[in-house]
Amino acid sequence: MRPASIHRKFAPALAIWLVAASCTGLEPSALPDGAVPMAAPAQYSEWYARTEACAELSGALEGIEWYVVPDVATFETSIGEKVGLWERVGDVSRITIAGYYVENEMVVRHEMLHDLLERTGHPPEYFVNRCHLTWESWDAAES
Repeated sequence: MRPASIHRKFAPALAIWLVAASCTGLEPSALPDGAVPMAAPAQYSEWYARTEACAELSGALEGIEWYVVPDVATFETSIGEKVGLWERVGDVSRITIAGYYVENEMVVRHEMLHDLLERTGHPPEYFVNRCHLTWESWDAAES
């Protein structure tokens, strides 16, 4: 077989492999500037259980890697300023929280819900109707 015919024969398989590899998170994305690992506070177990209950989903709090950006209200990401960020890095969920919000139940549980859903985006069924984990719906749930 000539080199050109080998290239044509394996090009589709190589293209599929490259796309698949790029979706699996082989290279972890960079943490926000200043982020450091943190242990999940004890309160997070209760918050995770409440989030599982409202979403009617189950997950594993211990499977989340937690990070905090100390002493800030927001941190910069590739998609803008955030107070919290959930990411899937390979088989690991990673949540980063701005330091001023590590004790804010709504912010932390919002990111926990991303973990339970295993996705980005904010389906209203979960974030608004079931769990009230947006700024607007949180206040309404407290009334």
